[in-house]
Amino acid sequence: MQATQEVRNKKVKSILITLPKPETDKSPYFELAKKYNLKIDFRSFIHVEGVSAKEFRKEKINFADITAIIFTSRNAVDHFYRVCEEMRYEVPAEMKYFCISETIALYLQKYIQYRKRKIFFGKQTAADLAEVLKKHTTEKYLYPCSDVAAEETQKFLTVNGYDFKPAVLFRTVCSDLSDLAEVFYDVIAFFSPSSIHSLFINFPGFVQNETRIAAFGANTHKAVLEHNLILNIPAPTPVAPSMTMAIEQYIKQVNK
Repeated sequence: MQATQEVRNKKVKSILITLPKPETDKSPYFELAKKYNLKIDFRSFIHVEGVSAKEFRKEKINFADITAIIFTSRNAVDHFYRVCEEMRYEVPAEMKYFCISETIALYLQKYIQYRKRKIFFGKQTAADLAEVLKKHTTEKYLYPCSDVAAEETQKFLTVNGYDFKPAVLFRTVCSDLSDLAEVFYDVIAFFSPSSIHSLFINFPGFVQNETRIAAFGANTHKAVLEHNLILNIPAPTPVAPSMTMAIEQYIKQVNK
């Protein structure tokens, strides 16, 4: 399906963000809605379900062998400690933690005394931790992840020869979107290939028509094209590092 220039230039009045609704009113999406008088709704197209301790034991990973943990998300933190509790495993005080961002590192305070632990963090990816990890090449790492773990993280760890074990502690599951069957938006913003997969699982006959598609990240862009959809609003870009900025730039063009 090829969108016409006329369709691409239609004014945007409604946007669906395929993420959970922000917990505070400080989200830039609310500012965007107010600034341009938009209807912005939030609906997660996917959700996470934990793997039970019984299921995890099938992976035959012995926590006692682990000396360091690499966390790439809050979900990974939550489900690691959930499984530890289910298995009655007490994480040693000398355990080292490597987090891809300071935000995730600080989130560890929910489970441990932050100042008394060895915690390292990068800016946003495993590669950002390269310099720190080089100083800890003898560690035996655990990489808690989902069944659709980021390939770039595992690739980085493998290529650089780190001794690590990926541990699938939670799964990404498609949400039931049947209530959206007769609801239409000018823009739908996606943030993962899984969310696009969920769209077509819920609505196999989905046709883009006049809906503009926004997508964040190279893998999400690829999934959009693989489903024969037109990517109208890509992010991040050099001039729009965030989804809100990319959407705003598009709105400035079409809502004249």
